[in-house]
Amino acid sequence: MKQTLGLVVGSRGFFPEWLVKEGREIILSQLKKWGYDVVVLSPEDTKHGAVQTWEDAQKCAALFDENRKKISGIVVTLPNFGEEKAIADAIRHSGLNVPVLIHAFPDKTSALDVKSRRDSFCGKLSICNNLRQYNIPFTLTSEHTESPDSVIFKEDIAAFAGVSRIVSGFKNLKAGAIGARPNAFNTVRYSEKILESSGISVEVIDLSEVLARVEKLKDSDKKVANKVKDIHNYINTSGIPDAPLVKMAKLWLVVNEWIKETGVKLFAFQCWSSIQENFGIMPCAVMSMFSDNLIPAACEVDLTGGLAMYALQLASQKPSALVDWNNNVDDDPDKAILFHCSNYPKSCLEDFRMGFGDIISTSAVSKEQAYGTCYGTIPSGPVTIARLATDDITGSITGYLAEGNITADKFPTFGGIGVVEIEDLQDLLAFLCENGFEHHAAINLAHSANILYEAFDKYLGFDTYWHNA
Repeated sequence: MKQTLGLVVGSRGFFPEWLVKEGREIILSQLKKWGYDVVVLSPEDTKHGAVQTWEDAQKCAALFDENRKKISGIVVTLPNFGEEKAIADAIRHSGLNVPVLIHAFPDKTSALDVKSRRDSFCGKLSICNNLRQYNIPFTLTSEHTESPDSVIFKEDIAAFAGVSRIVSGFKNLKAGAIGARPNAFNTVRYSEKILESSGISVEVIDLSEVLARVEKLKDSDKKVANKVKDIHNYINTSGIPDAPLVKMAKLWLVVNEWIKETGVKLFAFQCWSSIQENFGIMPCAVMSMFSDNLIPAACEVDLTGGLAMYALQLASQKPSALVDWNNNVDDDPDKAILFHCSNYPKSCLEDFRMGFGDIISTSAVSKEQAYGTCYGTIPSGPVTIARLATDDITGSITGYLAEGNITADKFPTFGGIGVVEIEDLQDLLAFLCENGFEHHAAINLAHSANILYEAFDKYLGFDTYWHNA
């Protein structure tokens, strides 16, 4: 589905009108070429389809209000100075609580005569001043003025679209918690009330309810057999017995139905040790399939870790994984090993194959009860690391962001593994320890910290640390 942006074209009467007519056509053409749907006044609605008067502002506000379910962000563009009051009124009276990007066309020093000068450079300051007075948060382009057909403006629009997806995605969000957290893991505790105060509701279901639904499915059911085939097609299952694969298929079907019933966009799962003791599998591959299909699945009922996975996914439109900050890399202070059993999505691992719970099967359960993990290596390249948490002391949602690279380092071990290199990693780790952040972190194989920080800090009100920003 295409993302829809609202477009406000600014104009001030005693500046050249031909610039507004041309500018509207240029920016509209660019946005559509880059794959966005656009809601904007037409030249039949107002002069040149711009917002210049109170009447224009009312028409724009009404148009945006009619399309509120579609519009994820508003772009304000200034082909000339623009009428700051009318633009601010249009946004305020639309009632839309979405991100706003302010763009200004550049002047040419060879065209500063009365008939050609834009003064958008100056007008941008005025519109930002008014939006600040109206208490409407807004995003700036990388440079004060940018040509609509420039590479930098295309990148700014893409980043702004990511910010808008995050803000829209977290609005009235429903997240799922399946089962209880492992008793030993106080670290993944969170406050549902703090989440609720930010518009995030939590749907819960006991693991026993899930397993009771699973027991009602027969091995011979066609949908079970089809899902077993899907699992074989999704991951290399060489050496894995048939019985646990059938159980995984049933679990996937039950969780998928519960997702449909509740409308959750992500979930966190009680992945040990009850499900091994009472059902006889690791749920990792099932969770991996959901994450790869853009329904983030976090382990150990780490729901706020799942929220960070979801935010990263909205920013990059790629699947996310949840990892442990797990090991040092000999004496290299800027490298660390990221590890889990794992439940990483297929797109986050090379040499992707099914294994078993190596650690849990050494003590708690047998190997036969622990098939279903995902082995592989995180491919080298860019990575963004993110974390969200609830802080009961301040009553707020907090988080951190860091960018780095997954290296080509490989070590003989099991599970899902990768080595991350981050500048001044020791400072970041000290910050995590001093501020009580969890040992889990969400990762996404793209650089998107700027997008997440803008969404978290400016629009969602999450107290966020951006490492080495």
